[in-house]
Amino acid sequence: MSQQKKEQAFPTYKGKPLVRCGDTIYYGSMQDKYVIKMDIKSKKKVGDLEVADKVTVQLMYTDPEIRTRKQIVKTSEKPGLFLALDIADAWLTRALAE
Repeated sequence: MSQQKKEQAFPTYKGKPLVRCGDTIYYGSMQDKYVIKMDIKSKKKVGDLEVADKVTVQLMYTDPEIRTRKQIVKTSEKPGLFLALDIADAWLTRALAE
């Protein structure tokens, strides 16, 4: 049983990890040069579920030596989590290809 917890992996989207903490979702690996930070700004009710309505997407450097304001490379706001993940994947793929 302890081996299963040791091998526990994060959920992924297009091969990159997704990590959620409250209304913030990180997409990508912190070991890479860049990562995407998505903040859910508002939610709406769809039936019994709460669905993300406005999501802020930020492409950021992962280097802890850089000040927080200087870490942000690009930012955008999208209407929904699917569109946010779509632009996040495009930005991250391009940034990591450099």
